[in-house]
This record gives sequence, C-alpha cells and structure tokens, in this order.
Amino acid sequence: MRESPFRGLGFSLPLPPHMSDALKHECGLAYIRLLKPLSYYHVKYGTAFYGLNKLYLLMEKQHNRGQDGAGIATMKLNTEPGHQFMHRLRVSGAQAISQIFQNINAEVSEMEKMYPEILQHPGLMKGYMRFVGEVLLGHLRYGTQGKNNVEFCHPFLKPNINPTRNLTMAGNFNLVNTDELFAMLDQHPSGTMRESDLGAMIETIHYYLCQADDTNPEKLNIEGILKQATSHFDGGYVFSGLIGNGDSFVMRDANGIRPCYYYQDDEIVVAASERAAIMTAFNVTQQQVKKLQPGHAIIVSSKGEFSEVQILAPREHTACSFERIYFSRGSDPDIYRERMELGRNLAGTVLKALDYHLRNTIVSFIPNTAEIAFYGLIKGLEDYLQEIKIQRILSRRDMPEEEMRELVARRVRIEKIAIKDVKMRTFITEDASRNEMVQHVYDITYGTVQKGVDTLVVIDDSIVRGTTLRESIIKMLDRLGPKRIIVVSSAPQIRYPDCYGIDMSRMGDFIAFQAAVGLLADTPGHETTLRDIYNQCKEADAQGKLHEQNFVKGVYHPFTPDEISKKIASMLRHKDVTAEVDVIYQSIEGLNAACPHNKGDWYFTGNYPTPGGNRVANRAFMNYMEKQEGRGY
Repeated sequence: MRESPFRGLGFSLPLPPHMSDALKHECGLAYIRLLKPLSYYHVKYGTAFYGLNKLYLLMEKQHNRGQDGAGIATMKLNTEPGHQFMHRLRVSGAQAISQIFQNINAEVSEMEKMYPEILQHPGLMKGYMRFVGEVLLGHLRYGTQGKNNVEFCHPFLKPNINPTRNLTMAGNFNLVNTDELFAMLDQHPSGTMRESDLGAMIETIHYYLCQADDTNPEKLNIEGILKQATSHFDGGYVFSGLIGNGDSFVMRDANGIRPCYYYQDDEIVVAASERAAIMTAFNVTQQQVKKLQPGHAIIVSSKGEFSEVQILAPREHTACSFERIYFSRGSDPDIYRERMELGRNLAGTVLKALDYHLRNTIVSFIPNTAEIAFYGLIKGLEDYLQEIKIQRILSRRDMPEEEMRELVARRVRIEKIAIKDVKMRTFITEDASRNEMVQHVYDITYGTVQKGVDTLVVIDDSIVRGTTLRESIIKMLDRLGPKRIIVVSSAPQIRYPDCYGIDMSRMGDFIAFQAAVGLLADTPGHETTLRDIYNQCKEADAQGKLHEQNFVKGVYHPFTPDEISKKIASMLRHKDVTAEVDVIYQSIEGLNAACPHNKGDWYFTGNYPTPGGNRVANRAFMNYMEKQEGRGY
C-alpha cells in the first residue's frame, strides 16, 4: 500500500520560559489558493495533497505564533449541488498542528483501505476526502483573552443554505470596538461569538455579504463588501475569508499594524503572517515574496482571477515593532539584521554602566529568542574593544611583544550561563512552588563566574511584568556568585496596554507602571497625581471623550527613563539576592533606528494609531484605580 504523505509528522516543543513572564504571541495565518486542477499537482509534484502539504509547512514554520490551538478549513470548487464544499477542523493545545494533520492522515488511511487506488485519482480524492480542496486556510492561535478552549480557535464558520452566503474566516487581530459592532448590527450573541473579536468581525462581513446582490454569484463585489464592513473596524488586523461561491480574500488593516506577506505565480496564491515561512515552504526568494500593503486586500475569484486592491485609505504606517523584537522568527533576513542592531545599539549604554571595564564582565542571554540581539550586543562591545586596542598600540609604538600579544588576544567574555532543561515542566500552579520550579527549568553553568569579582550581563527580548525575573531567574543567576547582575532588555520599557493583538491589557501588571507609581509615592508634590489622572479619565468618559487623549502619560511624565529603570532594578532585587542588580532598557531612539519600518511603539510611548487605543489605556488605568480585573476593552 502506498505510504500516506502525512505519516510521520513531527511536533514542536513549547517555548521556554521567558525571563520576564512570556508575552502572548500574535496569532498566525496561512492561506493557499490552488490555481490549477488537483490533477495538475498530482502529475507535476506526484501528489494531489500538494496544497495540504504546503499548508502544513506554512503552519509549522509559524508554530511560534500559536501554542494554544490551531484550525484549518478547506473549500472545494465546482461541487455538485447538495454536496458539502466547506470543511473545518480545529484542535486546542500546544500540539494542535500535529494533531490536525494526524487526524487527516487517519481519514486518508481509512479511505485507502476502502479504495486502495484512490490516491491515483485526484477527482475521487476531492469527492471522498474532506480536506482535499482548492482553497485552504490555516490558523495558529494564541489566546489574548485566556480563552483557549477549542470553540475560540479559528476558523469561524457562518453556514447558510445559499452557497454565496457561506463564510469561513480566520485572522490575526484584536478589535477594540466589538460592542459597537454588535450594537450596529442589532445583534446580541452569547458565548463564543460575543467573547471573540472574530465573532464581531465575521458577523459584520457576513451582514454586508448578505446585503450584496447575490443573484449572480460570479459577480459578487468582494471589494465593495470589504469596504463597507472594514470601515467600522477599529484595531489591528490581518484576516482571510472563504466564500461559498468560490471567492476568497486576505486583508490588512489601514495602519499596517499586523504583518502579512504573499506570493503569487501561475500555480498558486499564498499568504502568511511571516515572509520567511513562505520563502521556506515554496523555496522562493525574499524579492519574490511581497508585503501586503496597509489597507489593501488580495482577492482571488472563483475562476482564479487575482487582484490586489485598496480597500481603506492607508493611514500612518505603524507596523508592530514587537514583530521585529520578539514575535516573528529571526530567519527573516530583515528581522535578523534588525535584532542584531537592537543588541548593537545597547552596547554604549552597557559599557557606560560597566564604567568601560570588560575584563571582569561575562555576557550571556536568556531565553533563546534573545540570541540574535545578544550577538549584536557582542559585536558592539567588540567594536569598542577593537578601537581601544588600536589606540593603545598607536600610542605605544615600543610596546613589548608579550604585552602586545596579551592586548590583541583580549575578547569579550561570552559564556552559556543557562541551559534549558527540556524535560522540566512547571506544572504546579501555586505561586511559591511554581517560582521554585521555574528556577530549575534552566541549568546554570557552574564555574563560569569568578565569585564576588565578575559582573554578569544578561540580555532578554523584553521585561514586561518582571515576576519570574524577580522570583526565579535573578535568584538562579545569583547562585553563580557574581558581584553584579545587569539585565538588559532589547525592547524599551513597556508602559501601556496593547489592544491590537498582544495579551497586555492590565495596567498594574507592567513593572514599569509599578515603578512609576512607586516613584510618585516617594516624590513630594505627587501625592495626588494618580487621583488627578483618574478624575480626568472619569470626566472624559462621562463626556464620551475617553478616546481623544491618553491621560495615562501623566503617570510617567515626572520621571526620566533612567529613573524608572533604577526603580525597576530595586524592585527586581529579591531580599535573598546578594549581587547588585541593575536594569538597562533599549531607548525609543535605539528602537526606531534598528527597526525603521516598524514604527508601532504605542506600548512604549502611549502613541496609539487608532482612537480606540487611547480609550483602552484610560480604561485600563481606571480599572487599576478601581481594583477591577479584566481587559480595558
């Protein structure tokens, strides 16, 4: 019997603990439209599973974007009336991708037992196998609301007896005005549809789809439907939809907050959240993969006609900078260079903190996602060291050979301080026990540090809440006996909630906010600052103007970034830690210099790209003052 192409699928391990409590990733999207009959791929590539194979690759290459669940949908074109043409499969959990394709493999194996020659007949495969079709949609989920059960996994489906009104959708987004959308539609759903942003999005697009003239499905105006629906959306998004008449689309928000790339040739149209995933899955160059422009959509008709059209007028380009710092894989050539530059930009600040003494300094990184920024930091430190060598040699032309050799041999000291123990699982949820266990998820490398002499510089992608850093990681590093620990963040201080995809919505969670609040309490003349800001928010809310200004900026205004960093360092130093502890953050200027094309920095600066962002920040602050849990939107 012929071996099924889906046998032997691998799996990915969960990401290691983050130094500072891991951020929730952005979700991942994968869209494929086959432009030829299935028989074409069977002849050319030896399998009619070509589309499913590529979908699996696209999803696995974006596995970093979804650890809570996954889902796929397929659409069969030109099916006979009465036959199902849309199919969906969703699975929750970290191994969802593997489970989905194992389930498909099981279906294939059962069909092979019944019809041993079926894999030689693409037409029969399409008729009898649920997920063999011409249009494929995959999604990887990170739950931004803590809702990780399967009902919240994309794609969502809106069925209808009229094929043209069947709609399947998935995406990477957060909307900040879901309540307003449901009110506009005069709908009052409960459960999943109410609690998921995709629920509001699919209902809105489906509403305008049903309003369209569907007497001739081949003439459905997808561009007009998207223009009507998305004019009401406030947020950052990339979404894809499959319509029962055979049309399909992928669209990006007008600010370009969420990333999307696509590739097209005469055989296929493919779109994904990450460029490198397309490059790898289809063996194409960086230049062949295009970036979907803000406010634009790619639309493929039922006949395979491709177009890229402007749906919304592009606004200020504020692509998410966290995509470059942390979320996207570093295998993308531009992201790799940018992360290197993020690390290099920190070299001067680190040298100043060390008083330019590198001899007793060891540089390392935790977690593995910070490795590229670590290399950049090392290059920056080595540039300084190289310049010092040149200056000393030029200033002492009679330098003895032995001294010169010693000088030339000097290097920045690099050690692998922490090694991930992949067998460990922090399964205990009780805080004290969990903090103890997290310390042992990494093994530290004993004997690398001169006790009481060396300074340990450790770079991380970002420092968000700081809980794990204080309770576990710094205590773990302190066991090596360094004189001083300097924690370096390749990202600036996270000060404000995000409402466009990241699970950062409670103001009190941010260590930078906690530090600013502590400084306000310690500084004479600021005893009423928090209450004054709260009153400003309440007044604006009463007037329906909570979206017009970000009042929370007033919390940070009295202090410099360095003052807040010093306060954070004092808060992160546990009473049991003997080493000095310092914290260095990337500057906003350093971020913009390293990532010039991703200027979305609202979580650092409070400059939100849509009015809903100001409302979310103010609401999150009000929730903090009122001691209310939950998101600010």
